[in-house]
Amino acid sequence: MGDKDKLILDEPVEEGVKTYSKKHGKKHKGYLQVPWYFAGGIVLFWGLLFVGVVKPLFYRLPEPLTVEDASKGVFIAERARANLYDFQAIGTKVVGSDGNEHKTVEFLLKELNLIKDNIQEDLFDMEIDLQHAYGAYVKWNLVNMYQGIQNVVVKLTPKASTSENYILVNSHFDSQPTSPSTGDDGHMVVSILEVLRVISSSRVPFEHPIIFLINGSEENSLQASHGFIAYHKWAKNCKAVINLDAAGSGGRELMFQSGPNYPWLVKIYKEGAKHYFSTTMAEEIFQTGLVPSYTDFDIFVEYGNLIGLDIGQCINGFVYHTKYDRIDVIPTAALQNTGDNLLGLVRTLSNATELRDISANPTGNTIFFDVLGLYLISYSADVGVKLNYAVAAATIILIYLSVLRIAEKSNVDSEQIQSNFILVLVVQIIAFVLAVALPLLVAYGLDKYGLSLSYFATPSLLVGLYVCPSLLGLTLPSYIYLKLKNTDKVSFAQQVQLILHGHAAVVAILCIAINYYGLRTTYVITWTLVFYVIPLAFNLITTLHDRGYSWTGILKVIQVAPFMYNSYLFYCFIVILTPMMGRFGVDTNPDLYIGGLTALGAILSMGFLILLVNMSRRSGLVLFGLLAVAAASVYIASSTDIGFPYRPKTNVQRVPYLQVRRVFYEYDGTVSKDESGYLFNFQDRRGVTPLLESNVDLTGLVNMTSDCAKYMMCGMPLYDHRWVEAMEYTMWLPRKNPVWTPAEPILTLLNKTIQADSNTVRFEFELQSPDHTSIFIQPYEDVTVSSWSFLAEYLTTNSPPYHIYYSFGIDDTPLRFYIELKKLNRDFTVPLFQLGVSAQYMHVDGDEEAIRMAKSIPDYAVSIQWPAMYKKYIF
Repeated sequence: MGDKDKLILDEPVEEGVKTYSKKHGKKHKGYLQVPWYFAGGIVLFWGLLFVGVVKPLFYRLPEPLTVEDASKGVFIAERARANLYDFQAIGTKVVGSDGNEHKTVEFLLKELNLIKDNIQEDLFDMEIDLQHAYGAYVKWNLVNMYQGIQNVVVKLTPKASTSENYILVNSHFDSQPTSPSTGDDGHMVVSILEVLRVISSSRVPFEHPIIFLINGSEENSLQASHGFIAYHKWAKNCKAVINLDAAGSGGRELMFQSGPNYPWLVKIYKEGAKHYFSTTMAEEIFQTGLVPSYTDFDIFVEYGNLIGLDIGQCINGFVYHTKYDRIDVIPTAALQNTGDNLLGLVRTLSNATELRDISANPTGNTIFFDVLGLYLISYSADVGVKLNYAVAAATIILIYLSVLRIAEKSNVDSEQIQSNFILVLVVQIIAFVLAVALPLLVAYGLDKYGLSLSYFATPSLLVGLYVCPSLLGLTLPSYIYLKLKNTDKVSFAQQVQLILHGHAAVVAILCIAINYYGLRTTYVITWTLVFYVIPLAFNLITTLHDRGYSWTGILKVIQVAPFMYNSYLFYCFIVILTPMMGRFGVDTNPDLYIGGLTALGAILSMGFLILLVNMSRRSGLVLFGLLAVAAASVYIASSTDIGFPYRPKTNVQRVPYLQVRRVFYEYDGTVSKDESGYLFNFQDRRGVTPLLESNVDLTGLVNMTSDCAKYMMCGMPLYDHRWVEAMEYTMWLPRKNPVWTPAEPILTLLNKTIQADSNTVRFEFELQSPDHTSIFIQPYEDVTVSSWSFLAEYLTTNSPPYHIYYSFGIDDTPLRFYIELKKLNRDFTVPLFQLGVSAQYMHVDGDEEAIRMAKSIPDYAVSIQWPAMYKKYIF
């Protein structure tokens, strides 16, 4: 290089500064950026931090205690596990079965009497009550009616207590068909038994009587909890509930609902629980209905006006409601985790002064969240609203001050810098949109080609499918902007800082918008901003703000906190929601939810950090790397067995279907249809495709669209409200031989009475049917149902066809009911209404042909099926 071609610097070159040679009057881009490996190091360091610290904290469980520790008055996981073995050995516990109504009840009563034999009799009274509940209520647009449902109820009362306010601790012992219910909800049942054993045998006092309810019909539309809260003698005194359920098996339990509207309950959780796992975000997601599950907590709140805490197992939901929900997937340490928390919560709540007069306590919602399971932060929603606005405002103000400082130090007019920042803001808005849109585009594309749920058994694919596209979208616009931008005097380091400011401004605007909308989950964004505001304020106060890349030092140190929390939080929801996507229905693309959630997690965890790759001389390599990983992941998901969603035992496809015989009787009693087949209700997006690709013989399979348009309730024995909601997506596989059922429902017309001088006719029936039966009623166009023996309120709030979901436990007495109908012309000699009986025979496997059908299902899937019969009558 000749002398006249050398870059002559009139002032010391600051790293990343664009400089001019006054001698030549020529502009030079002196991009003295950090080495190329810095960018890769950013991604690698934070990835290792997640794998090495965040994930171990997420899965951390306490050391299980043994009977040798029993003298300490603590929860003994070894004893609970022994009970769980016995509970599992009973087998399935479907309402109405011998396993549920006799064997499990006998097991519970035996254990409770053993506990009663060892209580501190001078301190406590213990009463055991076996309730047989009868009743009905309206939920999910149907009448839930139950008969002889059993509840095992225990009351533990301090002899010195004068309190009339009880706390309720609830779980359930019944199961879904095919499941031994070891995790859902045997884990919680044995935890209750052990907590009762510890409390009643120790000399630790408490103020308020405790009701332990182990109910016998939760899987049946939450019927047993209604039976208790509406009819049990102790129910009226129950004021607060700790509800225990499961949508997973073998990990930490999540406290996902509190209140409603009583913040002191979160204080109880904070004081009583030993191992925190809770977040407002879970509460709001659950209450949107996104989670395809329900708990007894809703019944206690709606019908008993109770307040409390809703707690559930949520990890490894792949085995939920399947035959693989067994003790081998439940580590003893998980029982210890639950037991430690439950024992602490029961002791704390049973001594709560707030229970003396609940109405005297402050009301309102609460923001709460655990920090990596180590600590719980909580504050009122009102404080949260103010904090959200304050942090967003502080962010914007500090960004403005920083922009002015950059203008001052760069000898650039402040208006010019502000104009530049507006352009940066636009760039970062585009970046934010791309960061969300690219993962959603991948999700849409995979689903379009029938490749949804490719991450179901291989969650690491989420990194390439959704995290990398999100980070690429977040970084690409600023990369292009900085390559094209020609700023004469503003150093490259300050330009990178402006990029981060733009991202912070976008997040602050989002914070304001979501806070205005009223979501308490805004706290996640607020605390993400807090850890940007702190280093920014520090840098402004000191000279680090103006010294090249020095401002990044404190930023990177402080960003450890939001990275660890946000990655922990969103990983939590990925772990919880991914198995649920396997039962999310065929009509919804679950990848949009998982992709969007993953994208938000990436933005909030890595948003400020990934933008620092622009400091590197070879930042484009990082972008290329992200693109390459995303492309490779799409290829793996679409073209290899790794992307196949299902695995035997661990990540199974659920294949629910009914062995159906349906018989249609006309008005004159003749049979117009008598056919048999299999009614499939596929629960995941891939539906029947995997079975067809596995060469399962489904010749003749058709959808039910035409039948649903032609017949009441598709002319099928739809099992419960979920089957009704999905009926238009069900599929029918006819078979030649009639389906065998162990019996047939028998509907007897006892009486038909035309009321004198009235336009009303009354039909009286007796129905002999199995323990799970639905009754469908559809009056013809000029006929209305004016009264019946079921709940009258249902007729005023719902339109035909009417659905009565009826089940019984220990009492199989035939059901008697009446229906009164009105017809203005009083012509009751013509057809007035249709009545369908949907009978479910859930305790048998079926005939040989049905068993062969079940055995043809591949081992990566589980069949959940039983015989059912549907009879349609016209009266």
